[in-house]
Amino acid sequence: MAKPTEQKKILVVDDAPGTVEVLRRNLMAKGYSVLTASNVPEAVATLEKLPVDLVITDFKMPSATGLELVRHIRSTLRDTEVIMITGYATVGGAVQAVKTGAEEYLAKPFTDEELFSAVERSLAKLERRRLMRTPTDQADMAAYGLIGKSDAMLAVYDAIGKAARTTATVLISGESGTGKELIARAIHYSGPRSAEPFVPVNCVAIPETLLESELFGHVKGAFTGATEARGGFFQAASGGTVFLDEVGDMSQAMQARLLRVLQEKEVVMVGSSKPQRVDVRVLAATNKDLRRQVEKGEFREDLYFRLEVIPIRVPPLRERGNDIFILARHFCNRAAEEVGRTPPRFAEAVLDVFKTYHWPGNVRELQNVVHRLVVMTEGEVVDAPDLPALMHFSTLGGLKRFRTLAAAEAEYIRNVLASVGGNKTRAAEILGIDRKTLRDKLK
Repeated sequence: MAKPTEQKKILVVDDAPGTVEVLRRNLMAKGYSVLTASNVPEAVATLEKLPVDLVITDFKMPSATGLELVRHIRSTLRDTEVIMITGYATVGGAVQAVKTGAEEYLAKPFTDEELFSAVERSLAKLERRRLMRTPTDQADMAAYGLIGKSDAMLAVYDAIGKAARTTATVLISGESGTGKELIARAIHYSGPRSAEPFVPVNCVAIPETLLESELFGHVKGAFTGATEARGGFFQAASGGTVFLDEVGDMSQAMQARLLRVLQEKEVVMVGSSKPQRVDVRVLAATNKDLRRQVEKGEFREDLYFRLEVIPIRVPPLRERGNDIFILARHFCNRAAEEVGRTPPRFAEAVLDVFKTYHWPGNVRELQNVVHRLVVMTEGEVVDAPDLPALMHFSTLGGLKRFRTLAAAEAEYIRNVLASVGGNKTRAAEILGIDRKTLRDKLK
């Protein structure tokens, strides 16, 4: 039996204000959190913004019926139960409601006991299904490449599970190399759109002059070289998810176009004035502080609030405690399997450095460091002298190798560059220098 004290969220949908008020009052008295809507469009708008555990909807309403609402819920929401209520009780109506996806069917008038029993049965079914489907534990998350059991990561897993039950927009924030795309994939593939495309877009990697065409497509003759019409990433993701990585780097003009897509749920191809409807969920990620960018006038406030319906902050590796060791062992075993050798053991001195090192490139940098150690180190044990010199210079512990400052600096820069996949712009940001200075130091 579901526990009301868990603050399950229930949406009551009925065009009769009196019925809505009675249900709201009775359900709140039982400890449930209750939302209300007077029609189907209002209910759909609420469901797009907030995760809801149970919908109690009237059968007959103006503009759209309760059955249409049930169909919408079953096609877009994986973990929301439905109870149908009506004053027009027929066997055919009950059968139709159940076939459409309603878990329970109540004919008016019904008693409080009948209502509460139906609510409890529906929520109990929901909990059983969530236990089976929702990937919120460590084992499930490992399937998506997310490894760790720190409190910080358990909070991320919980957020993924909640986000996966809705179609709301999600903003994933965190430093480079923390695994933001992995989180986006976990949300998509554990949600109601899992059978549809997941389309990742790196907003930094695409030149600004081409970004609009790549996102929304173009018609024939829209620009030089446009010899034929071609859809963009949003059309390719129809029914599924578009993941906009590094959305904070978009220009003001592109921000305005993206805002229109989120508001109107339609795109306009370059060279056309005719809007096209799109059914796409948007997940976005950034390594920037978008709130600060809004304050500085560099990012649209209205777009920020559109994106951050569900915020997920990914902790940097240095905040994940013993996850560093769990990840190091995982990467070590995987790298050893790739090269066909027995996984080496990390000496205590190495683990001390791992723990105190800042990890500017986060999990990606750790993976690169461990892979290099497995490939380049012989013997059964990886010891402190095997570590990259930059790790010694940036920590208080471990063996200090004496070499020129220029040599140490150059190696540090090369490793930071490797940790971000060779992206010189991102490496320069981490190092606090411009691209020209970076190029000069690598000469």
